[in-house]
Amino acid sequence: MDTNNKGTPYAGLTPDCVLDALDSIGLRADGRLLGLNSYENRVYQIWLEEEPDLTTGPGPAPAVVVTKFYRPGRWSDAQILEEHGFVRELAERELPVVAPLAQGGKSLHEFGGYRFAVYPKRGGRAPELEDRETLEWMGRFIGRIHAVGALAPFRARPALDLASFGVEPRDYLLAHGFIPPDLAVPWTSVVAQALEGVRRCYERAGAVKSLRLHGDCHAGNVLWVDSAEAHGPHFVDFDDARMGPAVQDLWMLLAGERADMVRQLADVLAGYEDFHEFDARELHLVEALRTLRLIHYSAWIARRWDDPAFPIAFPWFNTQRYWQDRILELREQIALMDEPPLWPA
Repeated sequence: MDTNNKGTPYAGLTPDCVLDALDSIGLRADGRLLGLNSYENRVYQIWLEEEPDLTTGPGPAPAVVVTKFYRPGRWSDAQILEEHGFVRELAERELPVVAPLAQGGKSLHEFGGYRFAVYPKRGGRAPELEDRETLEWMGRFIGRIHAVGALAPFRARPALDLASFGVEPRDYLLAHGFIPPDLAVPWTSVVAQALEGVRRCYERAGAVKSLRLHGDCHAGNVLWVDSAEAHGPHFVDFDDARMGPAVQDLWMLLAGERADMVRQLADVLAGYEDFHEFDARELHLVEALRTLRLIHYSAWIARRWDDPAFPIAFPWFNTQRYWQDRILELREQIALMDEPPLWPA
């Protein structure tokens, strides 16, 4: 079985393979499994025959677990284990994160050519980011995450920077023929202008510090819990954890018109700075980071386009209209990057 096949990396990941993988580390499933929403990896909620004896931290061992099978070839073992170590470090400091379970002293396992990790199931709802108290609460916990993230750097995992999220994705899209010929010149031109705008933003920000980040801290990766045992946000899916500026974990919580984002940022920072100092120069990077994410996102889909799940999930990708919209989007970003940075009144 070739699990590294570019087009069908999960061809061999059948339900039997998933259940046998759990069985191989001593977890006996009762046969029920539910595929969860994930494109990069494959994630399943699995019911167990009985509650296992696992290292789960506070609380009872789970009778339902979430198992993540990593996309072959994306991360090295060292990079995955570094992510696990960071999340475990946060959990040990009683931060509300969902850390992988340790079974047989290991958090990363292998079966049938697939690497996987098992997590306790955590329920919750999306946070209400229009609520000012919720934003401040989120800020407090992100501040605590960053206080830990600043203690030591990642050694194996990459950094979020202009080269990895801008230049390389642009080059990949051009080299692999994704840009329609009649749009190649305007798209290439607007990306060049956008990347130059990103460079100017970084120059204005100066030498900001880099620390260990969640990396993809949007509302979809936060579960808001309302129960007698726990209340507030739980941060999940550190799969995109990288080194980068602190503001990367803050700007995705902001939405709406400029005045709205200024107010939202003030609420987030009111909580954040209770636990970690924020360098205001990083506000020059908000639109630059948004621009890099837009370029990187197109290349992320393109790299996975041979995976049968992607054309189904993103039918609008790689159409003429898609690339026309991306050109307009980047033109807007070029203008936004030349505006004064957001700053709470």
